[in-house]
Amino acid sequence: MGKAAITRRSLLAAAGLGGLSLIACGGSRGSGKAGSGGRKVAMVTNVGGINDQGFCQLSWDGLKRLRDEKGYDVSYIESKLDSDYATNIDKAIDYGAEYVWSIGFAMADAAAFEAKINPDVNVKFGIVDANTSGAASLTGVLFKAQEPSFVVGYIAGRTTKKDRVGFVGGIASDNIYAFEFGYMAGVDYAAKELGKRIEVERQYAESFNDNAKGKSIAQKMYSGGADIVFHAAGSVGIGVIEAAEESGNFAIGVDMDQSYLSPTSVLTSAVKRVDQALFDLTPKLLDGEIAGGTDIILGLADGDYLGIPEHHEHIDDKVYQDALAVIEKIKAKEIEPPATEEAYSAFTKSIGIV
Repeated sequence: MGKAAITRRSLLAAAGLGGLSLIACGGSRGSGKAGSGGRKVAMVTNVGGINDQGFCQLSWDGLKRLRDEKGYDVSYIESKLDSDYATNIDKAIDYGAEYVWSIGFAMADAAAFEAKINPDVNVKFGIVDANTSGAASLTGVLFKAQEPSFVVGYIAGRTTKKDRVGFVGGIASDNIYAFEFGYMAGVDYAAKELGKRIEVERQYAESFNDNAKGKSIAQKMYSGGADIVFHAAGSVGIGVIEAAEESGNFAIGVDMDQSYLSPTSVLTSAVKRVDQALFDLTPKLLDGEIAGGTDIILGLADGDYLGIPEHHEHIDDKVYQDALAVIEKIKAKEIEPPATEEAYSAFTKSIGIV
């Protein structure tokens, strides 16, 4: 693949970037299907891991669909530490992948670094939830997470019986702020409709994989009077859902429909179809239909990438139908959910909440 005299591996070792995880394949390495060419695509997970019940797991589901429906040769490398990221991307290149996906904003620096030091290799790169950082062979895929978060916030506001709900974030970042402020704005929008105030308690776990911390935070919120808690926290959210189940309250899931984790306790989920995005975009990126150095931003109006689950056994049907109407207003830009604190402040003023 045209390596320079100073190899990627020696450069990474000099930078202290070690700790390779092994590639785990989905059973299709080298198997290909007629007409597909068995194209090699790999993904590197963030520390949430392949079984995070959300973001990374969904990404892998998208690649498995490429394997099953298009005959791609797909694999993943699971990162255990932040220091694994660059080395794991390097491993995917050495494996011979034509396209390497990095999953999660925490991998942004590593993905940009690898794309910039490997301009001469026959591989393209993608990063989910981060931009390209100026790397010509790197494509960023971002989601307007504030939009489905607004919708589930609206549902929470219309459903709470205690006028107090919660939000648990993973690691503070612009990506997670979008979930937080979108959710808060949706709660406020519902409160305005109902002519009352609804309090939103917020806390960050500063982790995406500490289930116990998520459970502890949510337990305190429930014991403090909240009856619905939304999480945007990776595997931390499993603990939030456990706390909801044990206390007889509701949790709101994220990324995938997480009701399977607790059918009695998950009110709804802010769905973020990373699987569909990777399935749709990977062939176009491989074939050059979408150029590297591009940031792709997906919202509710852009296809089946964001939303809420259709089933709503714990949501009043009128509330659910009203939530669908809110989705249409967002698509039409009649409502523009905020993704930042500044935009949230402007939104609350615009609907008469100060």
